[in-house]
Amino acid sequence: MFKQALILSLFSFTTLFTSCQKQESEVKVQDQAKDSTVVENLEIKQPDWAKNAVIYEVNIRQYSEEGNFKAVTEDLQRLKDMGIDIIWLMPIHPIGEKNRKGSLGSYYAVKDYKAVNPEFGNMDDFKALVDKAHGLEMKVIIDWVANHSSPDNVWIKDNLDYYTKDSLGNAPIPTVGTDWLDVADLNYDNQDMRAAMQDAMMFWVKEANIDGFRCDVAEMVPMDFWIDTRKKLDEIKPVFMLAEGAEPELHQAFNMTYGWPLKDIMIDVADNNKSFNAVINYVQERNNKYKADDIIMYFTTNHDENSWNYLESDKFGLNLKNYNALTYVMGGMPLIYSGQEAGFKKQLEFFEKDPIDWGNYEYADYFKNLISVYKNNPALWNNGERAEYEVLKAENQGLHFIIKKNDDLIAVLQNYSKHPQYVSEISLNGLNIKTNLIDSSDNIVSEKGLEIPAHSTIIIGQSK
Repeated sequence: MFKQALILSLFSFTTLFTSCQKQESEVKVQDQAKDSTVVENLEIKQPDWAKNAVIYEVNIRQYSEEGNFKAVTEDLQRLKDMGIDIIWLMPIHPIGEKNRKGSLGSYYAVKDYKAVNPEFGNMDDFKALVDKAHGLEMKVIIDWVANHSSPDNVWIKDNLDYYTKDSLGNAPIPTVGTDWLDVADLNYDNQDMRAAMQDAMMFWVKEANIDGFRCDVAEMVPMDFWIDTRKKLDEIKPVFMLAEGAEPELHQAFNMTYGWPLKDIMIDVADNNKSFNAVINYVQERNNKYKADDIIMYFTTNHDENSWNYLESDKFGLNLKNYNALTYVMGGMPLIYSGQEAGFKKQLEFFEKDPIDWGNYEYADYFKNLISVYKNNPALWNNGERAEYEVLKAENQGLHFIIKKNDDLIAVLQNYSKHPQYVSEISLNGLNIKTNLIDSSDNIVSEKGLEIPAHSTIIIGQSK
């Protein structure tokens, strides 16, 4: 038996939005990881609060005209009201000056792992941000660059053996196979370097009470380092760890990995290189590849996609919100990047000051409604239980499917065309579709059936 539950959400679609891949902080390297030794595996237990959490990536430099911790702190209440649970701060550390790119440099060229970038404020400012977030019952994780540092990192002078040498014995050198001339590759064969890196990570948990890390190019760092580090961090407090990588093995030490495959599929569909069958096929492939309690982070953009690859409004056009909605119904954790709720008008500069134009936050209500649907419907959660996906329609003009988990049932109806589409109640397993419960509008069903407006998504559902 089912009882009507809150959820019919109607999303129309005209927005500006694009993303871009990374040049420095995101490179999908799966075969270049440094050699590692086998260590005892961990059993990662997902915290209950993560089952329907939403993560928000903060680009501190571009977040405001001030570009500092205080400006982010002042905006935390707005993010909380939107439904955000985890604040992911891009690297907060001082940036190297040697071989610096642009006038301000890359956040991912770290000069001192135990200090804050004076561009953003001081340690007290950072602690105030963390304290404010905790007071709002939000978690704070910081970006961590363990694969490389800046060439003028404070370690260099007295610890040159911390760094990889070339065939002639020269050090430091950039990571092999990259154009990252502003960074120096770290040597994970050096146990003292490993200990120093772990000490720096533990410093932030102890000193600032952060809740975890987003680990840059995690696949390029030995797995045994991550496992051992995770053990040490959890002894201080249970942490939440996000790996920038997609390999299932990362879940030996990390709570969450990147949903790159789905993002790539959405781009291929938008470019007319694949049909929506690829989306449904992805769900099965993911279920075969990952454990049920492995959390995958889904997104249409992030700092890399926006700055290096594409603008969302150009890539996804009038169907941008449709693609956004997909990231909330795949059984993972959705990501929002700074400025998405304002509707991106440009690709943000990476090495220069380039503040976000927030305007009137024209898409904030859209994201708030989408988050509400996600949080209030267990069929969409990443709680360690697999949902079943029943496809009703999968073609370039429309994607309709039903999600079932225990007694919870969700129908996701997407129209990617410029004309209305109609769905009969019979095909929706008898779901009550008479009313849009989010805005209480009635009479959404005509003689032709449930109308899905052009370039829009409707989500309806029932739960026990």
